[in-house]
Amino acid sequence: MFGIGSTELLVILVVALLVLGPKNLPKIAHTLGRAMGEFRRVSTEFQRTLNTEIAFEEESEKAKARKAEADKAKAASGSSGSDAADTENKA
Repeated sequence: MFGIGSTELLVILVVALLVLGPKNLPKIAHTLGRAMGEFRRVSTEFQRTLNTEIAFEEESEKAKARKAEADKAKAASGSSGSDAADTENKA
C-alpha cells in the first residue's frame, strides 16, 4: 500500500491521533475512507472506458486493413481480367 511499511503506518496513525485528537480522528478517517473509495471507483471507471476505447480503435483499424486488402484483391483481379481481354483483342 503506497510502499509504506507497518512501522511507518503506525507512526503516521500516532501522529494523526496526537494532532487531530481522539474525537475528530474517527470522523476524518471516515471521510478519508469515503474519498479513497470514490477515487477508486472513478479510477476503475476511467480504466474501463480507456480499455473500451482502445479496443474500439483496434477493431476499427483492423476493419480498415481488411477493407484495404479486399480493395487490393479486387483491383488485382480486375486488372488481370482486363489484361486477358486486351490479349484477346490483340490476337
